[in-house]
Amino acid sequence: MITINNEPKAYTPIFLGTTQHSLRLSLQMLIMVGMKLNDEIVETYNVTVSAIELGQLPNIGNEIAIDEITGSELSGFKAKLKQSDAQMQNTASTELAKLVDLKNVGRYQLLKGKNIMTQDMNTLEFDANNLKYVRQILNASQDSLAKRLKITRQTVNRFETGEQKISNKFLDKLLGAYPELAESIEVQFDWVSLTFPDLTSKQVIADVLRLQENLFLERPTSQNFYTREMAFAGEKNIYIQDFAPVKNPETQAVDQKFGTTLYLTGKGTRLFEKALLEQSMNWHDFFAKARLYRGHLTRLDIAINDKWGLLDMNELVKALQEKRFWSKSKSYAVHGNVDDGWTVDFGKSPFVIRAYDKHKEQANKGYDTDVKTRVELELHQDKAEYVLDEWLNNDEKLVSITFDILYTYLWFTNGKIGDQQLKSDAVRDEIEATVEPMPAWSLLTALGKKMKFVREPKKQSVERIEKWVLQSVVPSLAVLKKTGHWHEIIEAINTVELSAEHEKLVMATTKNAITQASKQLNINFEKPTKKYNEGDEQGKRA
Repeated sequence: MITINNEPKAYTPIFLGTTQHSLRLSLQMLIMVGMKLNDEIVETYNVTVSAIELGQLPNIGNEIAIDEITGSELSGFKAKLKQSDAQMQNTASTELAKLVDLKNVGRYQLLKGKNIMTQDMNTLEFDANNLKYVRQILNASQDSLAKRLKITRQTVNRFETGEQKISNKFLDKLLGAYPELAESIEVQFDWVSLTFPDLTSKQVIADVLRLQENLFLERPTSQNFYTREMAFAGEKNIYIQDFAPVKNPETQAVDQKFGTTLYLTGKGTRLFEKALLEQSMNWHDFFAKARLYRGHLTRLDIAINDKWGLLDMNELVKALQEKRFWSKSKSYAVHGNVDDGWTVDFGKSPFVIRAYDKHKEQANKGYDTDVKTRVELELHQDKAEYVLDEWLNNDEKLVSITFDILYTYLWFTNGKIGDQQLKSDAVRDEIEATVEPMPAWSLLTALGKKMKFVREPKKQSVERIEKWVLQSVVPSLAVLKKTGHWHEIIEAINTVELSAEHEKLVMATTKNAITQASKQLNINFEKPTKKYNEGDEQGKRA
């Protein structure tokens, strides 16, 4: 059974070969499909299919897993395949791979060399000083800690004096006994940008994101040398920029230039995590899928959320002023103040480490958050690709990679670092051997690798409009109501014409299912948002 232009047909689709001149690096290919009925081919169609979804080409004469064909002889036919996302991620087109080699394009490979991010990468272990600081912030004695962990006080003492090495098993036991500590730090994505050289924005929406296209507003743009923008709900949270089709005035042929960039802002990542949840996918799955479409990361922001308040931004700024820090980057900048919150930046693009007072930043915007301080790794181009490559291909946990980078590139101390130490050939080793670390920073980097990488899916909302109305408009409305003008306001609300942006916002807000997933999950987003553990290990879901 197959559907042709919404009409069910009792046909069995049979693969009859490819149209060779159509093979190109757009990841789309033209194939010939025969419709078999009672052992006879009764119709044939030349249809465009996704080479990624098709995977290995079937043998000529074999059945092909096409579920639907749409289009016409004039505009061309397109086919949808029955394969699931899981199958899609485990197969790739052999024919397309050969074509890439023939055209001398080659597969994407990370640039290795002297400036590779992994050079001299360091790892910090949880040590005796970290344990002492944990006891301090928990306000726990050695006796109470021992009772909580069901071990002897002498064992705790041996850990704190360095007589006995602190094992991973003990650290897991500590976090299990103090859940407030285990949940004090979490990691999440805060910005994702991907470039797809062979796709259009609509192909990214349909094939990569698998979102409903009718939830996007199409509008012209001149940003980043692109000419078209597709914005989810008409807002710049999830948006894709590419080149609008151009009609040749002489031939009337429509020219479509390929190449597009997907942008997921901080809010956009949360919205897209709802789509991932609906599709039973996680970020690991999505990035593996994006690479099949030759997706290349242009920016990746990884946020470390300190919900405990381990870090004090006033103390970090003071450490900068007193030269109690070491950074691989020679540049840093301080912004803000005590009242509005500090922000400190280390480095410049393509790699920036940023720490700021997240709670004060949100409070200044009229919002609340359980995050006290945030540390961000802002990675561009090859730096971002390196992190992704390590995560996807080397069985590395994203949280471990994140904190190894943080520890390697930035370090705060309790004592001032001398000029001679900064001139040493082994600067970092010299500092760590002779200058006491800042307890909070040391604990953050040592404990961080045991924390969770989370997803926090949220639905599209009109919260910002509601907030503005409540703060700025309601007082004026109250005056109009008391002076007898309420009827005119209600009539104006009922008759106003919404803009295209507002219409998309209404549609995206009222629709719970935003994806093309065949099986939607029943998710109640009216309840407080639940966080999902990404499952750092390669290929695992929460």
